[in-house]
Amino acid sequence: MHDGSLLIAGVGGLGSIWAKRAHSRCSDECDLLLIDSDDSSFEDSRQAHCLPLGESSEEGCAALPELASSHYLKSTAIMEKILEPVELLILLTGLGGGVGTGAAPALAAQASRKGAIVISIAGMPFEDHPTRRAIALPAFNKLEDASDVCAQLSLDRLAWQARSRGVDWRTRPSWVEDLVQGLILTLGQVGIINLDLMDLRSVVQRKGAATMIVAEGDANDPEGLFLKALSAPLASLEVIGASGCLLQLEGGRQMSIYQMEQVAEAFTRGLTDDAQVILGARHSDDLDGKMRVVAVVSGL
Repeated sequence: MHDGSLLIAGVGGLGSIWAKRAHSRCSDECDLLLIDSDDSSFEDSRQAHCLPLGESSEEGCAALPELASSHYLKSTAIMEKILEPVELLILLTGLGGGVGTGAAPALAAQASRKGAIVISIAGMPFEDHPTRRAIALPAFNKLEDASDVCAQLSLDRLAWQARSRGVDWRTRPSWVEDLVQGLILTLGQVGIINLDLMDLRSVVQRKGAATMIVAEGDANDPEGLFLKALSAPLASLEVIGASGCLLQLEGGRQMSIYQMEQVAEAFTRGLTDDAQVILGARHSDDLDGKMRVVAVVSGL
């Protein structure tokens, strides 16, 4: 375990799968928390904090968000200890069922009360599941109220993108993995221009909505990178008119100042004239000729 200041949390079955995948990319920089009523979510998680909800897995919380919330509230003393050192919580969950719908807003609220920055990514049910969507929407509103940034992930778009790559959207959510890895490495590793939690807090605390985008591509094609970022599988994505932006650029050893300037200009062109822009940059040996951009925009 680390000092616990950076924590990835998976709530529910889908959130736990995503959290374990994302954590595997940056396990040297952060801790992992898994919360579910199904013990199978805790498999292959020796390095994780695990919080089973209920007395046994047979008691499950499927389609019972109130039960999941009740079980979580009984565990708040345990969670107080886990959350004590946390400065940034990245919460991954799927809404419309039981555990994610009931426990994710409660976790976000508890972490926020303890002073952590809370970034949530919530998978919303497919369009052809109206009953699940009716359950998910009020839960999303609660999660959004308890989070500094809350992105509504469209499972329809995520599944469509996964099919185009020939992978399973449940177990290979590359957009989620790329974004979480980018955020954690941005704050956990030394770069050419360093960003820290104070920079992130400064951006996310601006009035208005906030969202996140990530893209990887040709370092010499800033417009292509920006358009790729806008293809994120989010239910709604609007960055024009934002008044705050934390922008992390990651590229190979040959990444030049000119390339950085061009990409930063492409990603900040639509911001307000007086927007606060905080820029970070770091080298990565696995990005020769490419650039990875992670942006948190706020004040929408």
